[in-house]
Amino acid sequence: MLGNKKMWILLVALAAAARIAPHPWNFWPMIGLGLFAGAKAAKASTGVIAMLAAMVLSDAVLGFHSGMWSVYLALLLPVWLGRQIRGHQTVANIAAGALGSSVFFFLFTNFVVWARGHMYTHDPAGLAACYVAAIPFFQNQLVGDAFYTAVLFGGYALFHRLRAPSPQTA
Repeated sequence: MLGNKKMWILLVALAAAARIAPHPWNFWPMIGLGLFAGAKAAKASTGVIAMLAAMVLSDAVLGFHSGMWSVYLALLLPVWLGRQIRGHQTVANIAAGALGSSVFFFLFTNFVVWARGHMYTHDPAGLAACYVAAIPFFQNQLVGDAFYTAVLFGGYALFHRLRAPSPQTA
């Protein structure tokens, strides 16, 4: 597992930079970072700190808002799911973790928007309208989560495959 402090600092900085850089709405690295950090960090606390640090750094530039607690809270699920797949990091488990995290993030954060906001009526029709209005953002999120999850886990696997000593022939 990864215990290299410099590597985690670099990942946090890159994730924060990717979130700050111009990109389609919700096409961001945070679900992928959380899943990767949960799966690869030597300690669970490292995964949580990596996720929260990337968010705080980028929010310091983008601006903090009253509903950010729900975003931060929802981003702890991929870290937890990453911990659950630690010993079984198959493509299917990683993909399921990313998809489950994406769906949870969509459902949870939009529920909070509906519950705390004034844009939608506080009834089932208003909740449905809130979710329907968020679908275009969810499409971007699914693509972004798949992309960044593949980059992080795939890049890690490729790096280790290239670093492995090649077998010597006799």
